Parts: sequence; structure tokens; C-alpha cells
Amino acid sequence: MPVVEKKFTVNNKLGLHARPASLFVRTANKYECDFIVQKGKQKVNGKSIMGIMMLAAGPGSRIIIKAIGSDAKKAMDELTKLFEDNFGEKE
Repeated sequence: MPVVEKKFTVNNKLGLHARPASLFVRTANKYECDFIVQKGKQKVNGKSIMGIMMLAAGPGSRIIIKAIGSDAKKAMDELTKLFEDNFGEKE
């Protein structure tokens, strides 16, 4: 089963607050693969809004996302675009 892992830095001004967390989860749920999101020692389900919010990933936080499944690469490519675009936030 394909596994894709990538490290990200949260660059948007307010971190992964409700709106970007919701975008992340909506994007993740479009795919069959599973997601594990890690910040420090804490790991959460990347398809769970509560899980993503529990990470409390503020600006500058470093997180690791692991996608596991047949569409992992395609899913990670789309999540990468979200991070590169700061989740559509101007700052």
C-alpha cells in the first residue's frame, strides 16, 4: 500500500484555526487514503476536524502528514497546494 509522508510548516497568520482546519479535513475526505497528522509527539486522524483542531498548530508549527492508500500521492499533492497557498488567507 503506497505511503507518502511530507513535512510542512504552518505559515498562515493564525495557524490551523477553524477555517483552514475545515479546508484540510474537507480535502482529506475527498480521498480514500488514510491520513495521520503529527505535531511533536501528538498524532491525530487527518480526516477529523476535532483531531486537527486538537493539534493547536499555530503559526510556525511544524507538522508531518502521512497519507496511506492507493491515492496517497494525489491527495498529498492537493494538501501541499493548500499549505503553499496558506489555505487561501492573504497573510
